[in-house]
Amino acid sequence: MTRSNAPAYQTGFANHFATEAVEGALPVGRNSPQRPALGLYAEQLSGAAFTAPRDHNLRSWLYRLRPSAQHGPYQAFAQGRVRSGPFTETPPNPNRMRWDPLTMPDQPTDWVEGLTTYGGNGDADSGVGVGVHLYVANRSMVDRVFYSADGELLIVPQQGAQRFVTEMGVIEAAPGHVVVIPRGVRFRVEVDGEVRGYVCENYGAPFRLPDLGPIGSNGLANPRDFETPVAWFEDVDRPTECVQKYGGLLWTTTFDHSPLDVVGWHGNYAPYRYDTARFNTIGTVSFDHPDPSIFTVLTSPSDTPGTANCDFVIFPPRWMVAEDTFRPPWFHRNVMSEFMGLIFGEYDAKAGGFAPGGASLHNRMSGHGPDQASWNGATQAELKPMKIENTLAFMFETRMPIRTTAWAEKTPLMQLDYDDCWAGFDKGNLG
Repeated sequence: MTRSNAPAYQTGFANHFATEAVEGALPVGRNSPQRPALGLYAEQLSGAAFTAPRDHNLRSWLYRLRPSAQHGPYQAFAQGRVRSGPFTETPPNPNRMRWDPLTMPDQPTDWVEGLTTYGGNGDADSGVGVGVHLYVANRSMVDRVFYSADGELLIVPQQGAQRFVTEMGVIEAAPGHVVVIPRGVRFRVEVDGEVRGYVCENYGAPFRLPDLGPIGSNGLANPRDFETPVAWFEDVDRPTECVQKYGGLLWTTTFDHSPLDVVGWHGNYAPYRYDTARFNTIGTVSFDHPDPSIFTVLTSPSDTPGTANCDFVIFPPRWMVAEDTFRPPWFHRNVMSEFMGLIFGEYDAKAGGFAPGGASLHNRMSGHGPDQASWNGATQAELKPMKIENTLAFMFETRMPIRTTAWAEKTPLMQLDYDDCWAGFDKGNLG
């Protein structure tokens, strides 16, 4: 038996939610009563140390049909193209890299089978760094669920409608949405046709909204626009495989039932989605333009104030009005490393080669910026107010260099001529 209606959501970021699929499932006045209602089992799911400060403490109480501990031992699962930190397959590589989109599989492939790791940094066991994955799939996960014990998953769909059926509710997502599934939360992905997207596996501090500083109290991503699902559950008595990522490796066990059986829950540790069309872009109305940090949706802070373990940044449709200004991203070299993807449209700093579903990597202190065609257009354009439309690019920006996997460096999807886009610039004329 499956209890489900059309997906419904509660709004707000990092609020304390309470939701039940059956009336009376949640206790009143205590978290773990001697006998929970309806014969359910109480379980606390913690995403932070018990003693973390209150405003950073993450936990939810789940009331489920069966204890989640009711399963046999985990065994090694085929790793496929999934890798994890520490990333040591290849030596550090300072080169700029760009890839064509992942090709769709010929054989039936679900979300887990279609995961491919491009690289990352840090170490999941130490709680520092990120892993960067892309995925393709053409079939739903059936009698299979997945979760990562190594980090939370920030998922960026690029093609096709995708349904994330989690322990705590159902999230519908399409290109333009972002889905965040916390560390340890089980889910499956259902599709109707071919899908593709990107994943940032965050080993560090959970993503949160950035501080706004001089911007004030409004702008960028608003807390009210984040949506958390309401309770939903399955009562299914048939074997269900559970694949987990732990210690950088994939493991599998089998439940004799669906573990997506949480009848009610309350807390602030839950999956959520965000529609990037609701992002309130901030920009200049005089000259020059702000650093790309002004486009930050979510940030995972590090132990160094102001330097993120990872920032999730988007480049959505927006107005450009600055006077006497080079409007695309200027040439730059950063202490941060940038992994970029394109959801749809064209990126304003590249005239070609950066396709939707593709990716690029510019590591620490590697010079990059607009290609020659984009530079020529921007320097010769008549500067009047214009709107950048029908585009959505994003960036995973991290404080440490991203080491690529052996697959990412050898795949035919790698554009070996990427450096050529900067090869034709003339020398400056000193008179």
